[in-house]
Amino acid sequence: MNPKQPFEINLAAAQSLDAADPFRKFRERFHIPKIHDTEVIYLTGNSLGLLPKKAREYTGQEFADWEHLGVEGHFKAKNPWLYYHHFHREALAKIVGAKKEEVVAMGSLTANLHLLLVSFYRPTKERFKIIMEANAFPSDQYAVETQVKFHGYNPEDAIVELSPREGEETLRTEDILATIEKHGPQLATIMIGGVNYLSGQFYDLVAITDAGHKAGALVGFDLAHAAGNVMLKLHEWNVDFACWCSYKYLNSGPGGVAGIFVHEKHGHDYSLPRFGGWWGNEEATRFEMKKGFIPQPGAAGWQVSNAPVFSMAIHRASLEIFEEAGMDVLRRKSELLTAFLEMIIDRYNENNPLRALKIVSPRDPAARGCQLSLKAVSNGKEIFNRLNDAGVIVDWREPNVIRMAPVPLYNSFEDVWRAGEVLNSVAG
Repeated sequence: MNPKQPFEINLAAAQSLDAADPFRKFRERFHIPKIHDTEVIYLTGNSLGLLPKKAREYTGQEFADWEHLGVEGHFKAKNPWLYYHHFHREALAKIVGAKKEEVVAMGSLTANLHLLLVSFYRPTKERFKIIMEANAFPSDQYAVETQVKFHGYNPEDAIVELSPREGEETLRTEDILATIEKHGPQLATIMIGGVNYLSGQFYDLVAITDAGHKAGALVGFDLAHAAGNVMLKLHEWNVDFACWCSYKYLNSGPGGVAGIFVHEKHGHDYSLPRFGGWWGNEEATRFEMKKGFIPQPGAAGWQVSNAPVFSMAIHRASLEIFEEAGMDVLRRKSELLTAFLEMIIDRYNENNPLRALKIVSPRDPAARGCQLSLKAVSNGKEIFNRLNDAGVIVDWREPNVIRMAPVPLYNSFEDVWRAGEVLNSVAG
């Protein structure tokens, strides 16, 4: 099956695709929400992923060890809490394309972004600018704005925003690269989303990183909508830093523990400024309680506080599923699912021109994740409400965008087909 080739759009075709899908078993590893005892069609894994069934077992183990061991659980628990961040490294490294030492599960997304910008946005009189998307998620906008102000610069002067051309919905790679070249002599850092939350566009991270380095800048990405969604090779691409959350495609719970990547070339550079904390200190001497921060090598040296064990346990339950499935094959299924949805939306638009949902995500499967963003011609909020009331769970972004994201771990082709049928029924 090729996502660039057309599918038949009917129930039998969807069921045939599901029957041939070797990953259909993973759906059974998640709790699917229900309305009136009927499973919903859940297309919002881009906002909050579903609960892995093993999460209760994994957190239950930590509750039991806390109950029976108390503080000794740091050393004697089945999964000793002192070393808990080690249990995620191998899976995270595979998901983002890194070496194990380059990743760590820690903190929360925006706090981690601030911690990384301490090290990787170091403006000088000559180089003080930072490039980001004009329509970045608000947390990124606020983080960059306040970092710039913290260093004494005016955001209007220091922040360079990337906007689509007039009449277009997504950024052209050549325009991004031209902007980097234009501001190169004054550019300190590039920090954009790997996949844009609103359009679903997957940027050319290789070209951006290469251009940023050629200009003399450091390059990092917010991978909140990319980790667990698209193929990443952060080490190979020579990316300097990255951060992500775990509650979207990584299915690790609302507000779940986040993660960071720091390339090994920086992970051993102890001269880099950073905000130190007890858990980032050299592990072998942590309990000697001495003055003088000595960071652990690698990304772990950016940790500040001890691991949130119960959140980390949920994270482990999800990451084990990714380990078993493999990102490369999940990505192939994802491209097929989204291509199937794309055809269904196109057919809907042909039949409903006055209530069309224009696809603003890239048409090229390589330039998007699993999400399709749909701009309503009219009555968008009404369509959104009717879909959700009918058990098709999608999300809404002002002023007129419905986002649908079929996730390969737990969504089926029949889910997508049924969503199209409901959409047609509520359009009138």
